[in-house]
Amino acid sequence: MAKKLYVGGLPYRTTEDELKDAFSVAGAVESAIIIIDRMSGRSKGFGFVEMATEAEAQTAIEKMNGAEFGGRTITVSEAREKKEGFKKDSGYDQNSAF
Repeated sequence: MAKKLYVGGLPYRTTEDELKDAFSVAGAVESAIIIIDRMSGRSKGFGFVEMATEAEAQTAIEKMNGAEFGGRTITVSEAREKKEGFKKDSGYDQNSAF
């Protein structure tokens, strides 16, 4: 079963192919995604790598966490589940009486 990893501290110029290639030393990489800022179109400096197995994911963490990548020290850990997005309460209740 595939295991998703968080990768932080990436150089802003890193491509998804470069990220995938770097993690292939630990095993089969299912996918590599760089998170892009919607407003600027630039990398946010982090991404996610999905390894084919739990064992390969553990190997990737051991080999890559704290390693130098593109002149920067990266952080690699198991990805956490995405939390529900922030929902702003407008304060308007359409059911309230005026």
